[in-house]
Amino acid sequence: MNKYTLLPSILLLIFSSYTTVFSQEQPNIIVILTDDQGWADVGFNGATDIPTPNLDRLASEGVTFSNGYVSHPYCSPSRAGLLTGRYQARFGHDCNMPYDGENDASIGTPLSEKMISEALKEQGYRTSAIGKWHLGDHPDLYPPAQGFDHWFGFPGGGMNYWGESKNEIQTIYRNRKTVPENELSYLTDDFTNETIDFINKKDDKPFFIYLAYNAPHSPDHATKEYLEKTKHIEYAGRSIYAAMVNAVDTNVGKIDSTLVANGIKENTILVFLSDNGGRIQHADNRPNRGHKGMLFEGGLKVPFFITWSNKIKGNQIFSKPISSLDLFPTLLNAAGGDSVNESQLDGVDLLPYILNVNKENPHETLFWRSSGNFEYAVRKGKYKLYKSAYKNKTLLFDLENDQLERNDIASTNSEICLDLENEYKKWDAKNIAPGWLDPHAKNVIKEENKWEQDRNNSLKKN
Repeated sequence: MNKYTLLPSILLLIFSSYTTVFSQEQPNIIVILTDDQGWADVGFNGATDIPTPNLDRLASEGVTFSNGYVSHPYCSPSRAGLLTGRYQARFGHDCNMPYDGENDASIGTPLSEKMISEALKEQGYRTSAIGKWHLGDHPDLYPPAQGFDHWFGFPGGGMNYWGESKNEIQTIYRNRKTVPENELSYLTDDFTNETIDFINKKDDKPFFIYLAYNAPHSPDHATKEYLEKTKHIEYAGRSIYAAMVNAVDTNVGKIDSTLVANGIKENTILVFLSDNGGRIQHADNRPNRGHKGMLFEGGLKVPFFITWSNKIKGNQIFSKPISSLDLFPTLLNAAGGDSVNESQLDGVDLLPYILNVNKENPHETLFWRSSGNFEYAVRKGKYKLYKSAYKNKTLLFDLENDQLERNDIASTNSEICLDLENEYKKWDAKNIAPGWLDPHAKNVIKEENKWEQDRNNSLKKN
C-alpha cells in the first residue's frame, strides 16, 4: 500500500475525529434551588448533624464554589436575578410580592425580561419549571408565559408541604390546571417525582429543568421517614429543619439515579444552590455573619456546586467570587448558544474559569441592592462596603484578612469607602426604582430593635 492509497483513510480518520469533537450532543441541564438553606447545612460545607450524603457526593464530582454568591438576600428578587442573568434592580424587582391584596401583572419579573428558559428553547431544549415560582402572582407571569413548556408547582411564597390549598397562589398547578390534593403527598417528594417523569419522557430534545424546592423554608413539616434520620438532634426545631434538608438530599439522590439509569448522567449539567442565606430560625450560616435578609456574607453566600462529568473534573474548589447571575451565560454557552449575543446579561460564562483556560477573576466587582437604596453592598477585590440599615451605619471589611466580617475598618479607610461608594453610584445609575415594596424595611428595624433589647435584658440590673 503506497501513500496515495493511504490518503483517503487518513482523511477519513481526520474527518471522523473532527466531527466527534464538534458534534457532541447538547447537555441536559438541571438547576436545583433550595429555599432559605444555610451555608453550613450541607456536609460539603461542614455540616455534621444533617445527613446529606447525596449532595456531598455530587459536590465531589464537580466544582464547589467557596465564594458563591446570590444577587439578593431573599427569595423573589434572588430568583429573578438567577433566571434572567441580570441584576434584578435593572428592572425594579427589589422586593418580594406585596403580601396584602391582589397583585396585578405589573408586579413581578416582566415578560420583557428574557429568562434562561427562553434562551434554551431557542437552542432546541424542552423546558420545565417545578416547585416554587414566586416571580409574579398574576397568571400572566406564571412559568408557561416565561419560556417553560411544562410547569408543576405553586405561584406564591411559602406553602405547606402537604399540598393543601389556601388561595390561588398557594395551590399546586400542572400546566395551569389545579392538581387534586389527594394526588399529593409531601411536596419535596412530589416535586421530585414530577422531575423524574419529565426526565423519563421519551424525546429527542435535550431538557432544561428548573427545580425549585420550597424546602427548607417554613412551615416546618416533615414525614416520619425523614424525621427518623435526624432523631439524633435533640433540639426539636433544628431536628425538623434537618429532616427537611435530608428530604432534599434523598430526592436529589433519586434524580441522580434516574440520570444513571437513563445513561445520561455524564452529559447532564447539574447545578445546586440555595436562593439566599439560611433563615434566622434553625438554619446554620456559620462561620459567616448574618442570615437571610442581611447583606453580610451569611445572607449572600450559599451552598453552591456544579457537576458535568463530560466536561468538568471532580474534587475542585473554586475560591474566586462568582454569582448566581453567571448561570445564564454559562448554561447557554454549554448548550451551544452564544451569550455574547445576550447583551443584557450581567453574569459571565464560568466554564473558561472552571477549566482553567482563563486565570483571571470572573468578577472584579459585585453589587447588591435591597429595597431600593434602603440597604446596599459592594465587593471589589478584597474589600466589601455594606450600608447596613440593621446597624444604621456604613461598614467596610477586608475579606482577605477578615472573611468573617468581624472588624469594621471604615473609620480608618475613608478613601476606600469613597471609591466603593462611587462604584455603587455608577452601577445604580443603570437601575430603576423598585416597582413595588414589601415589609422588609419595617421588619429590619423591628428585628434589630429586638436584638438590642434581648442583649440588654441579659445584663445585670442595678
